[in-house]
Parts: sequence; C-alpha cells; structure tokens
Amino acid sequence: MALASALWLGILTSLSPCPMATNIAAVSFVSKRLSSARHVFITGILYTLGRSLTYLVLGVLLSSSLLAAPHLSHLLQKHMNQLLGPVLILVGMILVELIQVRSRGTASAESLQKKVEVMGIWGAPLLGVVFAASFCPISAAFFFGSVLPLTLRANSRFLVPLVYGVGTGIPVLVFAVLIGAGGKKLGKAFTGVAAFEKWARLATGSIFILVGIYYCLTYIFGFSLW
Repeated sequence: MALASALWLGILTSLSPCPMATNIAAVSFVSKRLSSARHVFITGILYTLGRSLTYLVLGVLLSSSLLAAPHLSHLLQKHMNQLLGPVLILVGMILVELIQVRSRGTASAESLQKKVEVMGIWGAPLLGVVFAASFCPISAAFFFGSVLPLTLRANSRFLVPLVYGVGTGIPVLVFAVLIGAGGKKLGKAFTGVAAFEKWARLATGSIFILVGIYYCLTYIFGFSLW
C-alpha cells in the first residue's frame, strides 16, 4: 500500500501543471537537436533517472536524519498518527486549491538549460536533478507533506522515495515518446492530461482531507467512528 501510494503520488506530481511544464520543456530542450525518436526516448529515461535519484537521496537523507536522533525518533514513532492528521488536511487543502501558494520564477532554470544544451543527451540527467530539487508548491506539498511521512511510517527509507521518483518519471517518458512522434500528438495529449490532472488532483486532495479529519478525530480527540 505504501509503495502504491508513493507511485500514485509521483505520477500525480508529474502531471501537475508546474512540474509537467518543466518536464516537457526540459526534455524537448535537451532533445531538440536529436534526430531520432530513440534518442529522444533515451533522453527522457536519463532525465527521469536524474529526478528519481534526487528524490531517493533526499528521502534517505531526511528520513535517516529524523530517525537518527533517539528522542526525535521516539517522538515521531509515538505521535506519527497525530501529526499525520493536520499534515494531510493541509496538503489536501493545497491540492484542492483552498490554499493558494505561488511559485517563484524559473529564470535560473532557463539559464541552466542554456548551459547544458551543449552537453546534448547527457545534459538530461543534470536537468532532472536540478528540476527535482527545485520544488514547485504542489511537488513540495506531495514530497514533504506525504512522501516523507509515508517513508517514516512505513520504515522504508529507500523504496518509498525511489518509487515516488519513478512515478514522477512515467509521464515524462510518455511525453518524450510523443515529442519524438510529433508536436501535434503532444498538443492533444497535453490537453487530455491537463483535464485528467485536475480531476485526479481534486479527488486525491479530497481523500487527503477526509483521511486527515479521520486521523485528527481518532488520534487527537479520541473519537471512535466505528
């Protein structure tokens, strides 16, 4: 269940407008000088690899740091369910846009794109690392508000962040193939993905809020709903 949740959160993160636009721009920018669809697909794989490794390293480092301190580790293990309730509600409110969080500009990202253009296909993993670490509001909410607590709760410092990273790369690979096939197909696919993303984000956010309320009622206020 933890791995399935991490995979879904990764896919939904990548389908969100800010990460998706960044992903498409990065893959198309690095691959625009490549002549074959196979090279474009390889570019997508390398970009996804960079993103996955970044989330893996961040997940391992953050979870290990939190659990390394005995007092903090005991506190988290004892009160994790109590902490999850408010966190899930907050993340859910961001997903359904009850809380608006503005993202910062992408001037530095565009500058980096120009610097790695000369690297060709091998610039893709570098862009994957940088763009994964440059959190948008939605991706930050998913990673720090859901994936990291899920990692601690499931005691899976390696697999959960890795599966989340792979999930963020699945839509990237699909769009890499579409970029190689032609821009017209990409435009149609992007329209469909945008509609699906909105529905999926609202549904996931609503579930987060409901589960958060349940956790608050059960583990904070001591109410039994059964």
